[in-house]
Amino acid sequence: MQTILDVCCGLDVHKESVVACIVKTSLGVSDDVIKEIRVFKTFLDDLTALREWLESENCRHVAMESSGVYWHPVYDVLEPAFDSNIELMSLFVNMPTNQYAKLSRACP
Repeated sequence: MQTILDVCCGLDVHKESVVACIVKTSLGVSDDVIKEIRVFKTFLDDLTALREWLESENCRHVAMESSGVYWHPVYDVLEPAFDSNIELMSLFVNMPTNQYAKLSRACP
């Protein structure tokens, strides 16, 4: 799979926690991939810490996976800080299963 972003983040949003995985690459300089996983609670202070962590890692691209409406407060905290896309994975429901599985396996 071709790398098109040097830093991106996937969020798995639950009722009481958000699991965040940042993936960093060197875009052609080397094949090294660095993954970092952190878990945040869904309180405002914790979501603010998530946003600050993403900003400190220069992460401008975020994809969220969530069931129900749990993604709303996460989106509300992250959206004003980013000039790039925050995507909801439910928009990819028509993606072929094998491609979605590759995306889901990006972070263990």
